[in-house]
Amino acid sequence: MNRPNPNISAERPAIRQLDEAAINRIAAGEVVERPASAVKELVENALDAGARRVEVTIADGGKTLIRVADDGHGIAAGDLPLALSRHATSKIDGTDLLNIHSFGFRGEALPSLGAVGRLTITSRVAGDAAAEIAVSGGTIAPVKPAALSAGTVVELRDLFYATPARLKFLRSNRAETQAITDVVKRLAMAEPGVGFTLRDTSGGGEGRVTFRAEPETGDMFDALRGRLTRIMGREFTENALPIDATREGFTLTGFAALPTYSRGAAVAQFFFVNGRPVRDKQLIGALRGAYADFLSRDRHPAAALFLTCDPHLVDVNVHPAKSEVRFREPGIVRGLIVSTLRHALAGAGHRASTTVAQATLGAMQPEPATPRVYQMDRPAPRTINTAYAMQAPPAAPGFAEAAQPSARVEEVTEEPADLPLGAARAQIHENYIIAQTETGLVIVDQHAAHERLVYEKLKRQMAENGVAAQALLIPEIVQLSPDDRAALLNAADALAQLGLTIEPFGGDAVAVRETPALLGEVNAAAMLRDILDELADLGTSDAVQSQLEAILSRVACHGSIRSGRRMRADEMNALLREMEATPHSGQCNHGRPTYVELQLRDIERLFGRT
Repeated sequence: MNRPNPNISAERPAIRQLDEAAINRIAAGEVVERPASAVKELVENALDAGARRVEVTIADGGKTLIRVADDGHGIAAGDLPLALSRHATSKIDGTDLLNIHSFGFRGEALPSLGAVGRLTITSRVAGDAAAEIAVSGGTIAPVKPAALSAGTVVELRDLFYATPARLKFLRSNRAETQAITDVVKRLAMAEPGVGFTLRDTSGGGEGRVTFRAEPETGDMFDALRGRLTRIMGREFTENALPIDATREGFTLTGFAALPTYSRGAAVAQFFFVNGRPVRDKQLIGALRGAYADFLSRDRHPAAALFLTCDPHLVDVNVHPAKSEVRFREPGIVRGLIVSTLRHALAGAGHRASTTVAQATLGAMQPEPATPRVYQMDRPAPRTINTAYAMQAPPAAPGFAEAAQPSARVEEVTEEPADLPLGAARAQIHENYIIAQTETGLVIVDQHAAHERLVYEKLKRQMAENGVAAQALLIPEIVQLSPDDRAALLNAADALAQLGLTIEPFGGDAVAVRETPALLGEVNAAAMLRDILDELADLGTSDAVQSQLEAILSRVACHGSIRSGRRMRADEMNALLREMEATPHSGQCNHGRPTYVELQLRDIERLFGRT
């Protein structure tokens, strides 16, 4: 027995027009999801007004107070009532919804905030007196005179008091404050030349400043580097590569970190399209694809990337929150990101992040140093060697054989120490090479380093000679939906270059004629499903390429120098020189570092010599 639907009335319902208050509350549900959404809209309005300094004040996670003050050009007293009307904006004239050059353009933020909270706008235009307007729960008060030196102050109190059910879905004050901080930091990245201050006045009083970023000066990269250092930390900018490339109307700039500076979650990935912070799965997928060959699946790259293009090439009018975008040519955007980042990582050569050395030094916990009474000056290396030679006791017969040291020391005079990875001096535990540089020492994991070298050589050979394909004795027929079949056949040429040959078969089926020889026996239907999932999600697929690279990685692992093998001095130095000449040799195939570099000043600090 079918149960009646409680949402369907037995009587014919009448169609009626919702009142303005209900319309604004519905719109607020799309625009203002939480206090952080309100902060985002108000700060974006300040930036669109030409502000050079923006101060955000919150209380109780933004639930009881959000105040945004700026020094922009302000709003004229006669325009204040119009600013609280839905779809009233100074950003566009409505003739071209793709030609967007501002953060805001929909004209929904202020009326939506006024519909669900107590909103007050105080503003002053240069050469005119300040004025104020207030709205509470959708009810607008008359404009009245106010006191303000310049710019605009928007104060929102008791957010969602008019829709108390929404308050139940908010998180704790601490979580909402963190969300607001994230929003302010993203907007601060987008505008390095603007100063930002975030103040928390929970509990009353002046409160405390939780975030401050002074305006940056210099050219684009210098200003951005300074702002990213303030927000993401000096470790990121010290271990990040500058990005600058252009392709078919799209320009990509920013900074991307070395693979060895990776994170356990995707918390350090920031994307901006025409200056607007966005969270776009296509951009995230492209970033992941660029690092796919250098990181394991449980590690995530860190980057701050800015994509600029003609506004007509991207649609930002996808969602009221404006955090999603759609590109007219998503393939070009993905190709630009992947190729540019891979080129930058290849240009980094054998470089590894400095955090590897810092982690190594952090693991070395020396005994607490006693107060130093006298510290000798460090003598010259030749003086040290002479003193050691004179003080060394004569070796007892058979002593070397009895000691059986775990380190084999081989002085190498042929190799100069001024090379990037220095000259090999010893091998310890038959796995780690100790090399001396001009400024310190390098510890190399011989197996991980050689594994990467072999892997890069195999990839180069595959790129030069192509992917060998094996023809199936009996083609495998895979039944698909019409849309899936069309998507696969559109990608057939690209798949053929990787050794996977598919052809149309009767009806909605495709025939798999050839598969990559490296993969051996392949479940063609499962592979095609994986490819289709990626095509649907990202518009492109790297499934076959990833499997081929996984095979090459395993081959490289088995074909590389094994741990436990003793190496001669010339072999160790040859490995160091090859690392210096091979891109990506700073990390193994799984994203772990292949070497650690320790500066002499850090080593001396461990022993209290400085």
